[in-house]
Amino acid sequence: MSKIEWTERTWNPIVGCSVVSPGCTNCYAMAMAARLERMGLERYVGLTRPSKAGPVWTGETRLVEDTLTEPLRRQKPTMWFVNSMSDLFHESVPDAWIDRVFAVMALAPQHTFQVLTKRSARMRAYMDRLASQRKGFSGFPAEKNAAARLHLEAQNLNWFVDSPGDGAYLLSRWPGWPLPNVWLGVSTEDQRRADERVPDLLATPAAVRFVSAEPLLGSIDFTRLFVVNGNGGAGRYNALTGEWRPGDIAAMANHDGPRLDQIIVGGESGSGPRPMHPAWARLIRDQCQGAETKFFFKQWGAWVPEARGGDWMILSADGDLDIPDDRCPDEEAGEVAVTLIGKRAAGRLFDGVEHNGMPAGAGAGL
Repeated sequence: MSKIEWTERTWNPIVGCSVVSPGCTNCYAMAMAARLERMGLERYVGLTRPSKAGPVWTGETRLVEDTLTEPLRRQKPTMWFVNSMSDLFHESVPDAWIDRVFAVMALAPQHTFQVLTKRSARMRAYMDRLASQRKGFSGFPAEKNAAARLHLEAQNLNWFVDSPGDGAYLLSRWPGWPLPNVWLGVSTEDQRRADERVPDLLATPAAVRFVSAEPLLGSIDFTRLFVVNGNGGAGRYNALTGEWRPGDIAAMANHDGPRLDQIIVGGESGSGPRPMHPAWARLIRDQCQGAETKFFFKQWGAWVPEARGGDWMILSADGDLDIPDDRCPDEEAGEVAVTLIGKRAAGRLFDGVEHNGMPAGAGAGL
């Protein structure tokens, strides 16, 4: 079971990762991996190394064979967060491992799988490759489909590796693509990472596209993402409505494009947490309310946006902290008072409301 508010269970067929952007600095999974290694779990040995700031990923990844088929052993429809202890599209993860993970997801249509990555370009390239392999394929006989399913349920997941002459089929030829039970998402902690990763997500075939803006470290305007189109033109794109800003790309302005189905917002908790400015979360919430994008507020993190006791500080509109020194926050400059009180005490009410927006098809327990 998982304590993550937007899922029901975590599934970790791959473990290990590396730091790729500021959102990774206080990664809970790094500390958890080091703790599990100390507890004697062999799969986590050597995945982190000690540093002055705490455990840090070494960059090694590992396929966990006995965990790979876990969803196939559960019949109750469940929402699974894929690889909470890794990144499915990490640069050291072979395509063959990704194939096997997708194979399990294809074989478990009763479940919903949430795949979240910071390696959006790798995800896009992988899915593009599978899409290109579908060209000219009109389907295979039902009896072959059934036989393949039985073969996979015997845990021979290498069935999805292309082996001409032995009756194997590519994963990309599975009926129904992209897989209707697989949600693809990217993590975006600030505007720069949103501009880098969300366009890749929008260009990737997916049944549901979502963003995890956690930890939210700066303001993100999802209605004005900087996007380069397939013809080399560039402009500002509204990821919530699927519309280009008028005049930016005239050739693309006459039709709607892909859009985001959900945005999850959350502050940072754990060791050395950075505060989240309420204005950053409020901008995303208001933009979602004006579109069809679901808004999910996961948590404030360890900081609450108000002055409590004598330990409060001033948070600027840019995310800088300052000791009050007998002055009040300058509200006109966007400053707010914040207090470090811990995740549990801070809670997840946002402007007095609990926001649990989920796309259609979310798990029954959510």
